Amino acid sequence: MSQSLRDSTAPEAHFPFDNSYARLPEQFFARQMPSTVASPRLIKLNEALASELGLDVEWLKREGAAIFSGNLVPDGADPLAMAYAGHQFGNFVPQLGDGRAILLGEVIDRHGRRRDIQLKGAGETPFSRRGDGRAALGPVLREYIVSEAMHALGLPTTRALAAVTTGQPVYRETALPGAVFTRVAASHIRVGTFQFFAARGDTDGLKALADHVIERHYPHVRDSIRPYLALFEAVTERQAALIARWLHVGFIHGVMNTDNMTISGETIDFGPCAFMDAYDQATVFSSIDQRGRYAYANQPAIGQWNLARLGETLLPLLDPDLDTAVELANGVIKSFGERFQAHWLDGMRRKIGLASGEDGDLDLIQALLLTMQTQEADFTLTFRRLCDVAESASNEAIFTGGFRSSEAAEPWLSRWRERLLRDRQSPSERAKAMRTVNPAFIPRNHRIEQASVAAVEESDFSLFEALLEVLAKPYEDQPAFAPYTRPPEVSERVLATFCGT
Repeated sequence: MSQSLRDSTAPEAHFPFDNSYARLPEQFFARQMPSTVASPRLIKLNEALASELGLDVEWLKREGAAIFSGNLVPDGADPLAMAYAGHQFGNFVPQLGDGRAILLGEVIDRHGRRRDIQLKGAGETPFSRRGDGRAALGPVLREYIVSEAMHALGLPTTRALAAVTTGQPVYRETALPGAVFTRVAASHIRVGTFQFFAARGDTDGLKALADHVIERHYPHVRDSIRPYLALFEAVTERQAALIARWLHVGFIHGVMNTDNMTISGETIDFGPCAFMDAYDQATVFSSIDQRGRYAYANQPAIGQWNLARLGETLLPLLDPDLDTAVELANGVIKSFGERFQAHWLDGMRRKIGLASGEDGDLDLIQALLLTMQTQEADFTLTFRRLCDVAESASNEAIFTGGFRSSEAAEPWLSRWRERLLRDRQSPSERAKAMRTVNPAFIPRNHRIEQASVAAVEESDFSLFEALLEVLAKPYEDQPAFAPYTRPPEVSERVLATFCGT
């Protein structure tokens, strides 16, 4: 059993906890203390995030290994494992829940925002389903890297506060070093949380959950004529915007189950996720996605499918008459396509340097993507090099050199230049704007793998630290880190990623 810090009188021992989820009815969670570990060691503390949360950084440097391993529970925490259900690869499981995650509590950060602090890999819970409740070091490092990279790219995401090693192994195919990851989120409420109550016919619980979500994430809908419909619309809008932004940076979540879709609109659960190298709409990395359900180009449709499942749970709250409730929910679900397309097209226009819109822009963008796919062009480098072409035509050879045949890209460049004549920006203004949306650096899969292998096999965290440093400024050129812009060599390719934390 973990110790408490309740006997500490030092003011820096205080976490500004205000645990609203723990005040919900008892069927929402199971109270659960973290399990202790043998010999925790702090690998990484996100000092900037800790300060933003109102925590004492110097104190955490001293005590963080114990706190973020679960060995010491801060005063004011109310540890719990959240209950939820979910569709996993289309199959409904009525009870999932936090099987290896424990919510320590919520803090109000320096900007007045409520944030969850959660330990992943902190031991068994009532929802562990025969699992050990632990996490291995490699997946912890992957989640740390990718979540912080997503934040630096400007996408809504859960954050990484800390990572610790436990000093004891976990057993998967082989024995691996154990670790615990500390995650920060606007909340951990999921589509699957709503499904948990709907599956039990618990309308009171469903209403309490919806009211909590409105108060926490969408207070502007509170006074709507139909507040639960407005809630559904708001969640749909955020998810449409989020998934569009995933596609803009070549991100593939890998496991878009309904229990991995947040109500807040944050990216969550970085298990078998990855960023594309060569552009291919059918790209899949997840080792468990054998049929490509969650492939890159399928993500918008899956997002809409997941939202339809959310809509089903809300029917009792939308209207007393079922037919009316279904009609209202269907209207929101159908709007997802238009919402997503608007966000995606707007972002793609900005990626190719357009500040205005014309009817032919969609065809122009699709023509580029088709050429990239047939010519096996790297997604990230193609758009970053287009920034250079926007600044000066002398850079065209750099851009076309990224295609298998440089001649294949020239017809598209001609169309693009013709379109730019009707878009009133100077070359320097256009290039500057493009470089704010087209990153030079992404967390390439082979780099994550190299950092993970070095840490797991040699206890060498230097590659992990270097990767975090370069990914903190993805839109800057950073000449010292130029090798990190390059796609993998054939021998370096990592084609399969795995769930782990």
